[in-house]
Amino acid sequence: MTTAPRANELRYLDPQVVARIGSMELRARTVVEGFLIGLHRSPHTGCSVEFSEYRQYMPGDDVSLIDWKVYARSDRYYVKKFKEETNLECHLLLDVSGSMGYSSTAISKQEYASYLAASLAYLMNRQNDAVGLIVFAERVLKQLEASVRPEHLRRVLLELDRVETGRGSNLAKPLIRLADALSRRGMVVLISDLLDEPERVVDGLRRLRFRGTDVVVFHVLDHAELTFPFEGVSRFEDLETGQEVQAVPSAIRGDYLERVEDLIAFYTRELRLNGIDYRLVDTSKPLDLALHAYLSARSQLY
Repeated sequence: MTTAPRANELRYLDPQVVARIGSMELRARTVVEGFLIGLHRSPHTGCSVEFSEYRQYMPGDDVSLIDWKVYARSDRYYVKKFKEETNLECHLLLDVSGSMGYSSTAISKQEYASYLAASLAYLMNRQNDAVGLIVFAERVLKQLEASVRPEHLRRVLLELDRVETGRGSNLAKPLIRLADALSRRGMVVLISDLLDEPERVVDGLRRLRFRGTDVVVFHVLDHAELTFPFEGVSRFEDLETGQEVQAVPSAIRGDYLERVEDLIAFYTRELRLNGIDYRLVDTSKPLDLALHAYLSARSQLY
């Protein structure tokens, strides 16, 4: 039974998003290991709803598992084997480095990412899946172990509400730390602007994938970062180092947009080659539509 969060804990749990994804599921595409009855395939066989294969009846087998239709055709006793369904252990990794505090509109990348994390936590909790949270910048700032307990969703939402923007960025650190700590396969969702050394980020994600983990990456960028709409002489500040430069946007727009396109193309190519789900998210787009589109596409594939 899931306990609903109180009203003052709903800052990042948008009712519109909840309504939009209310009937949807986030299923793992890899075989996961769990201990409760849930939505996901397990490597262990047992009695459940997903039929696997037949095998010949052996003394001691549950007679109720005998397929009498097969017996009528073959005059032999066969029992059904099923793939046991299991709960998923999902870890949400939220980047709160300085660059995530940027916003050209009313909502920053970090706020948008927090809404996304809250929505996914709600979804996993509703599915009776264990959800954990890791908040990081240049280091891990907060970690909640994955849990299916009724009160756990409230803890996740409270932590999201308390998060403050950090300074530096080191995406590889929490990825490597989590990969070394995982004891069973499950899912990891990284929510970040990925503004770090791309090769280092991919290496960290690849390590998780190598462990059999299902990895999903939401690449969160502000609309201005994607379009560079600035005009006139402007001063630009690095939110992580504090360094400032003055430039004429029209003179650097072409080179800037080419670099952004190259970065997105790099992540798109490298992550997909490694079997990692990659989704670019524009913060100017409604979250409920973006999340619904992703879940719909994923449900068709897996």
